[in-house]
Amino acid sequence: MMSHILGLILLTTVLETAGMSSAATLQENPSPVGQIAAFAQGSPMLTIAKSPFLMGTARMSDGSFSLETQYDDTEQPQRRVWLDSFEIDRDEVSLGEYLSWLLEHQRAIPEEVQKLIDHMTKVHALPPEILARWPALYATWPEASEFCRAQGKRLPREAEWEKAARGNSGHLFPWGQQPPTPELAKFGQYHVHEIPIVAPVESGEEGRSPYGLHHMAGNAAEWVEDWFGIDYYATMPDRNPRGPISGRYKVVRGGSWKSAPVMLRTATRSGASPDRRAATIGFRCARSAR
Repeated sequence: MMSHILGLILLTTVLETAGMSSAATLQENPSPVGQIAAFAQGSPMLTIAKSPFLMGTARMSDGSFSLETQYDDTEQPQRRVWLDSFEIDRDEVSLGEYLSWLLEHQRAIPEEVQKLIDHMTKVHALPPEILARWPALYATWPEASEFCRAQGKRLPREAEWEKAARGNSGHLFPWGQQPPTPELAKFGQYHVHEIPIVAPVESGEEGRSPYGLHHMAGNAAEWVEDWFGIDYYATMPDRNPRGPISGRYKVVRGGSWKSAPVMLRTATRSGASPDRRAATIGFRCARSAR
């Protein structure tokens, strides 16, 4: 009985502390940005055990196009790659977390983010608790990297991202071989004003990966650690590849809310300039297993 009472007291204290933290954030930042940041909530991390997995796509015949056909030659040849154990966020980093980090470190709110928030709160009257669960869009690669490092983490390496998305046996999509549907992923949307049509970062149970990660296809495409190398799969080491030592573009994986189904394949690769801010690109964090 005494331990039960002590547990209730501790839980009440934690909840009150969290409430005071949110209240303090709101008091210091009464703007919509501060209100959204007050609802920041981090993602749980999932452990990916050390093991080999199939990375990339085996070359298909030159027959008619299908989702099983390679998107382009940069995802070839298919390789069996060994990865040591690592941890990765179950969910994409949320807008609330991103804004909270910007405010904490007294960094300017990017113009694109401010415009999005102004539009969604003033025109569409979305409450801050809803926007706080959107993926953190418009972050540059350096910002994504610095955010993760501030949490004692880092961006996932490309091989880690792909293994977390497809499992050991090379799933075509995170959920398996079935083509995407609206129940499995947020994709194929369009809005002339680039207003994101996204789902909360903690949603997506039906389309989760073999390891239980959400939105590894669609919602927000995701920055990873590596430079983009067009022929890297042919030359990468068989154990713990870390990408080329330099490049022009950083790798982006997973497709977004605007993407066609082919971009949602777990092997499809794309890239973007590190300083690009896009309504379609977000990120999640990882770290080597402790």
